[in-house]
Amino acid sequence: MKHRRIPRRRAAVAGAGIVALVATGVTFQSANASETPASATPETLSATAAGKLASTLLGDLGADAAGTYYDARAESLVVNVLDDAAARTVEEAGATARIVENSLADLKSTRTILERDASVPGTSWVTDPTTNKVVVTADRTVSKAEWAKLTEVVDGLGAKAELKRTKGEYKPFVAGGDAITGGGGRCSLGFNVTKGGEPYFLTAGHCTESITSWSDSSGTVIGENEVSSFPDDDYGLVKYTADVDHPSEVNLYDGSAQSISDAAEATVGMRVTRSGSTTQVHDGTVTGLDATVNYGNGDIVNGLVQTDVCAEPGDSGGSLFSGSSAIGLTSGGSGDCTSGGETFFQPVTEALSATDTEIG
Repeated sequence: MKHRRIPRRRAAVAGAGIVALVATGVTFQSANASETPASATPETLSATAAGKLASTLLGDLGADAAGTYYDARAESLVVNVLDDAAARTVEEAGATARIVENSLADLKSTRTILERDASVPGTSWVTDPTTNKVVVTADRTVSKAEWAKLTEVVDGLGAKAELKRTKGEYKPFVAGGDAITGGGGRCSLGFNVTKGGEPYFLTAGHCTESITSWSDSSGTVIGENEVSSFPDDDYGLVKYTADVDHPSEVNLYDGSAQSISDAAEATVGMRVTRSGSTTQVHDGTVTGLDATVNYGNGDIVNGLVQTDVCAEPGDSGGSLFSGSSAIGLTSGGSGDCTSGGETFFQPVTEALSATDTEIG
């Protein structure tokens, strides 16, 4: 494999082992590529700006692109490409080019094989642009026999995949920000949205699959389910039925709130913050996109944002955001906020599109 940087011209346009995050009442990387410092410094970008540039470049490059991620230290976008011509296009747009071995088509076919041959409860797999591989992770509930099966499948995929263990247990977190309760369970409100000028809110689909009427922390009924999607996706839309305040903001649990003005796609390397009713506010980084998690009992969710942010039961449905941008709804994960863990999020942009709603 080749690794190189092209001098940049100035651009003209710059399961058994998985449970939901419900407090009560509800169940449910060695690098494969490297880079050489460029002779020209890439554009300095925020994570949000890098995400927008990534979308543009992925569209321009087509099959010659092999993933992107945000280098927070350098404040630049890194784009994996397959040849020198694509690398020049990337550099001219103000990003860092990295020539890698595996195309997105290679990695997609790898995921298809994993879905067919390695669908084991208590596992996740995600395309990791920093390693140019599909990373498969097994939690502590995966048995020796299942681990042997996973090892055989992953070894057969060669440099396209790697297998890891986590000490935690994958589970959907049922219990963004404020607590919402119903049917003996507790989840967290994600984001307030509007539809046709009427107020609604988004939360996790595994919450709305089990609970249909929602109350606030004082016990006042505030909403009824309108849309629920779980598994495969993990979002639910609730229509406000009570005359209560519904500002477009997230509770920071310190007497203040973060205003939310829009929704944005996550980018690997993006710094993010999660708010939930059990563990309140925690920060971290996006570590993968389009993740698949097998929560067991046939509950497999696709297209998730993977992070190193912790969460616990009751945080489900809560807000993931970056500055004033909504990013995701808490789905599930492993670990806790004492020892640490990883958490997966339903992308907000997909939920907004599917429910025909907007932030507001």
